[in-house]
Amino acid sequence: MSPSDLKQRHDEEPKIESQSSKKNQDKTRQGLRAVGRTIGPVSDLERHLPRDWWKNLFNSLYLKTDGDVVENDENTERDVKMLIRVAALEKNDRILDLCCGQGRHSLELARQGFPNITGIDRSRYLVRLARKRANNLGLDVRFREGDARRIRGVNLPFHSVAVLGNSFGYFDHEDDDLAVLLAIKRVLVSKGTIIIDLLDGEWMRNNFESRSWEWIDQSHFVCRERSLTADRERLVSREVVVHAERGVIADQFYAERLYVRDTLAELLERAKFGSIRFHDSPVTDSKRNQDLGMMAARMTVTAQAPRKSAPTGGPKRQVSKLVVMMGDPTLPDAVKRGGQFNEEDLDTVRRLKDALAELTEFDIRYLHQHSLFVSELRDDPPRLVMNLCDEGWNNDAFMELHVPALLEILDIPFTGAGPACLGMCYDKGIVRAIAESLDIPAPLETFYNPSDQSANLPSIFPALIKPNFGDSSIGITKEAVVHNTIELLNYFERLTSEWPGRPILIQEFLDGPEYTVGIIGNPGSKFHAFPILEVDFSGLPNDLPKILGYESKWLPDSPYWNQIRYIPAKLEEDTGRRLVDNSMALFERLQCRDYARFDFRADSQGEIKLLEVNPNPGWCWDGKMNLMAEMEGLRYSDLLRMILEAASDRIQSPAP
Repeated sequence: MSPSDLKQRHDEEPKIESQSSKKNQDKTRQGLRAVGRTIGPVSDLERHLPRDWWKNLFNSLYLKTDGDVVENDENTERDVKMLIRVAALEKNDRILDLCCGQGRHSLELARQGFPNITGIDRSRYLVRLARKRANNLGLDVRFREGDARRIRGVNLPFHSVAVLGNSFGYFDHEDDDLAVLLAIKRVLVSKGTIIIDLLDGEWMRNNFESRSWEWIDQSHFVCRERSLTADRERLVSREVVVHAERGVIADQFYAERLYVRDTLAELLERAKFGSIRFHDSPVTDSKRNQDLGMMAARMTVTAQAPRKSAPTGGPKRQVSKLVVMMGDPTLPDAVKRGGQFNEEDLDTVRRLKDALAELTEFDIRYLHQHSLFVSELRDDPPRLVMNLCDEGWNNDAFMELHVPALLEILDIPFTGAGPACLGMCYDKGIVRAIAESLDIPAPLETFYNPSDQSANLPSIFPALIKPNFGDSSIGITKEAVVHNTIELLNYFERLTSEWPGRPILIQEFLDGPEYTVGIIGNPGSKFHAFPILEVDFSGLPNDLPKILGYESKWLPDSPYWNQIRYIPAKLEEDTGRRLVDNSMALFERLQCRDYARFDFRADSQGEIKLLEVNPNPGWCWDGKMNLMAEMEGLRYSDLLRMILEAASDRIQSPAP
């Protein structure tokens, strides 16, 4: 669905009725201070503010007076992009849009592919309009009426709760705002995220316009007055809406509490939220280029719900000690951009920790500093290690197998492949030989050993040149695809210079569709295959070879990083079954454990051949394994739990 679909609202635009029908006015403008007249000048706006003004204000008239901002698709898209970024939303998160109004943020999230969205609002009019829009757009979003202080009748729990569009701080007393936060905390998962987007109270206290007016369409204009309450903690606004010929339509009052960063953080802390962070809010535009009012300056805050303990009264859940072993960010890493950990690497680690925090059945400790691996494991051995140290011992990819070897020496169970498997799969020539023994097609290739002075050049072009030993696409760049002898010799010389003594593969270049199979499980237990993934190269410029090379994994400014997409594979059922069967055969023969990834690609004749086998494949949130899990409707934490469960089942089962 295109963004323009959200603009097609001609049949649902709210209308302002004329004064000719007093009956219809009374029915559609419940809660207005006056209908057909104004109370005139007042010296104190606060005295005229209804206690529960928010119960009746949000109707069709609200969408007229504030439509330049809240019915603005560009504003909505910016808000949602901000939400996705600061809350690190995953596609299969359960998200609650609290105080959702007419559903603009919920619908935009659904349009962007988030399938589990719920919206709650106090206004019956706006909820009905949201449902109508969702139905017209064919979007599956659940909308219901409800009080933000008492969230009920929803599919619990949520991974994120968003309060957007300046919808926080309406109540007379701060304790009611605290009640909203406590209700949100109750419906969030452990370490779930709250996102609040509201006016910057400090800016508004010093910069609000005391009087303004503007035309809201060809026939109606609105006059506004604003003043601070006696304690300067709230801003009270008055709107007089007038028809140019028929006179006053509404004279209404509303208010909002002026939170500043410190007071909002204190309120979140009172509700026991942690990891409180403030972010820049997106710019708000007005279609009329007029008074932005409460939306003129906003601030955005995120915070985490506390970790929830196991329920009392029943059997106590056993909490297992889990150590997660990872690369050392203090050491050089030749594989990474610039030879060291970068901000994107540290962000990947943060996302992993956030996801693992949802697995409350584990007491998790992280080991990053490689010089302490031996002493930490020996002095306080865990029940299980999650081995995510694919950088290798001391961030040396050649020493990846040394980490599980150490764990075997210390007799500590761990997830993923053992040293023998990692050693075999690191040698692409061995993997190809085993694949051929299983009648699994593989590309034609020539193996070059630096000690061999009589190697023959391949006669088939284009060809792909890459190191025989390696991981993370090291040595595979856009220049690795060669079309003639000169290009071959140039890149060959580059590889032998950068990695002296390392064997080289000169391989038939496969230019057809590329597929990935992801498997979790173990032989003799159960295998689970995710939906097969296809690599979509169509966004790449025509002059670039269609490969997943070093640029696609480590260079954020490269077209390979930004233009390649991953989509569900379009395969005949028999073809897909054959790829999964071949992957399972390789999994068992190469002694993979718990989880592995298998990459295939078709040649120019359509025959699908094995590219490589990846035991302990990339575990990051945006890696292929998690993308395939998302295609199945799973979250990042679900994938991590499945890996841990597969390892636990294997460890507890007797060896055959």
